[in-house]
Amino acid sequence: MKNVVKLDHYYHPEELIFALENFVENYNNRRYHEALDNLTPADVYFGRGDKILEQRAIIKQKTIAKRRQLYFQQKILNL
Repeated sequence: MKNVVKLDHYYHPEELIFALENFVENYNNRRYHEALDNLTPADVYFGRGDKILEQRAIIKQKTIAKRRQLYFQQKILNL
């Protein structure tokens, strides 16, 4: 927080309040946390974490299968 909020000069208390609100919004709703399996705190708090992790696992499986398919296609073409 000190690297984001404290680097600027705030000449009015409302400016500081606005900056803190933006920081908290970003930190809780947009920033992924490695300790939370790359989920946002809001996702974990509202119970969306398991569904997101399941979707990521499905996407990962499809990506691996597609890469494997492309690899074998290239291998056959190079024979």
